Amino acid sequence: MPNFALSDEVFFRAADAFPTPFHLYDENGIRKTIRDVKAAFSWAPSYREYFAVKALPNPQILKIFAEEGCGLDCSSQCELLLAQRCGVRGDAIMFSANAMPPSEYDLARSLGAVINLDDLSDAPLLEKHGGIPELISVRFNPGGEFRGGTAIMGNPGESKYGMTRDQLREALLYCRARGTKRFGLHAFLSSNSTVESYYPSLASLLFQTGKALEKETGLVFDFVNLSGGVGIPYRPEEKANDILAIGEGVRKAYLEAFGTIREDGVKLCSEMGRFMTGPQGWLLTRVVHEKQIYRDYLGVDACASCLMRPAMYGAYHHIHIAGKRNAPCDHLYDVTGCLCENNDKFAVNRMLPKTEIGDLAVIHDTGAHGLAMGYQYNGRLRCAEVLYTANDGFRLIRRAETPEDYFATLV
Repeated sequence: MPNFALSDEVFFRAADAFPTPFHLYDENGIRKTIRDVKAAFSWAPSYREYFAVKALPNPQILKIFAEEGCGLDCSSQCELLLAQRCGVRGDAIMFSANAMPPSEYDLARSLGAVINLDDLSDAPLLEKHGGIPELISVRFNPGGEFRGGTAIMGNPGESKYGMTRDQLREALLYCRARGTKRFGLHAFLSSNSTVESYYPSLASLLFQTGKALEKETGLVFDFVNLSGGVGIPYRPEEKANDILAIGEGVRKAYLEAFGTIREDGVKLCSEMGRFMTGPQGWLLTRVVHEKQIYRDYLGVDACASCLMRPAMYGAYHHIHIAGKRNAPCDHLYDVTGCLCENNDKFAVNRMLPKTEIGDLAVIHDTGAHGLAMGYQYNGRLRCAEVLYTANDGFRLIRRAETPEDYFATLV
């Protein structure tokens, strides 16, 4: 269910210290999640979580992950530059991208990042831009539907990511002829999965595929990257994933594939984003308007430029009114922003307590793919980010945009 770890007193203090709207992130919550994930996979040889930078690309957040021993998963030039400026280099960076400008390969290779090839054509492109490394990763797309038992967990046949089984072999043989000695295998087959068998099922597929590719290519099978996809419960009635159970399921798949767990065995890594920070973020916004026509609309001072998932996907984000957690939810509202777009709604037909102008609305689970997906349509500007620090304080980690920012790129 949505994270209620922080009290309304914390939200009120934050809203007194900074003008709404802004995203608030919980440092202690993020660090605890990192440690829980590391504990779940502590059995695995050289396990490392590569936080998906696209989920929350703020240097202060990325430094938390670096301090906790995590790497960073980057998929663009700016994400690589963020990693560099946070002091992260070498194999602590996993570079996974698709249809990228060739210059991004040059930058990734200059930083020593592990390169994850998405397509067969990427191998000769990499050769010309940075060169073929001794260790390479390849991204697998098995096609069709991805099932765990009887459950359909993803539709990779409809995904733009990854290579076919035959293309994997061809790419690895191409790289081997140019100096590659070791390879990793990567796949992303499901988004926001709340099925705990997803990672174990994916791991089993990749372990078996990697073993076969090792025989076919003569390269050493070095690591498996389970990518992301472990989901979070956005709705109150949904059950949270048990990361310890997921880790145990992957351990059993590892033993089934390799028979034993050795320190020098096939390594394991992941690239979670949503699971790591999603529940540790909230969008704080004031109710500034109420309109009663065919529905009752609550207008808030945030809009889709701060959080576009509801407008873009119709995604559910839980909302509570600070100070009224225990009040009866007996009023039906649409909660809207101020964009000149009818889809700029954070909630549709949502039961909430009777709400007044000036009330503080707390929108949950915005710590991943929240502000990161923001935009400036309609001249509405992206909001600030605030860190609720481990010592019970608040720190501004990104200021809100200004009109000067909006006009800065015009020629």
